[in-house]
Amino acid sequence: MIPASHGLLEPAEPGGKAITSADVVIVPALAVDRNGNRLGRGGGFYDRALAQVGPLIPVIALLYDDELLDTVPAGPLDRAVRMVARPNAGVTTVS
Repeated sequence: MIPASHGLLEPAEPGGKAITSADVVIVPALAVDRNGNRLGRGGGFYDRALAQVGPLIPVIALLYDDELLDTVPAGPLDRAVRMVARPNAGVTTVS
């Protein structure tokens, strides 16, 4: 890790490869469905990063309680999350 702006630390590895050695990955989301499909803002940045995360690493999306839905649109390049964290329900597993 190296110093970054605002007193934060950021990975020193170029190209965002630090995610491959993470113990847990937390991502933002607008909504997630019960199959783990994550709805973001449409840029694909998080999906490209999540493609590098190993199958045993917990990937958790942060949601408000009403943002866990039955279905959200998902395409072939979208990467699913494994869990969601909500204020009242806590951390729960999705498929």
